[in-house]
Amino acid sequence: MQGKVQIKVRGYHLDIFQHVNNARYLEFLEEGRWAFFDEFDVGDDMLKQGIVWAVVNINIDFKAEAGFGDVLEVETQFAKLSNRSITMKQRIVNANNKKLVVEADVTYVCFSKEHQAAIPLPEDYRQKIEQAIV
Repeated sequence: MQGKVQIKVRGYHLDIFQHVNNARYLEFLEEGRWAFFDEFDVGDDMLKQGIVWAVVNINIDFKAEAGFGDVLEVETQFAKLSNRSITMKQRIVNANNKKLVVEADVTYVCFSKEHQAAIPLPEDYRQKIEQAIV
């Protein structure tokens, strides 16, 4: 399963060099993950159980610049599953010229708000994620 969301680069996304500021890519990637989780349909149910996904690591490789007016496509998919964590692979591609702009790996832990600690992934979610891993 792969989710996609498009973001149009606006003036407030730019830095002094007139290309997308590196910190904005974190926001674009987050937008992609929220859209993915909406489509995957687990967020609300987990919250009701007091379980959240907490980001514990993000690795970003910047490949090309993007500028004002570019349309960026954020692609998101599950990449790896362990007992308490999942890693998502994300790519940002410039829809105007098809250049790869960013590649990122984002690791989450399954976190219990009640216990304030990482917990094993509930079995029903584990099965659903296993089926979605490419």
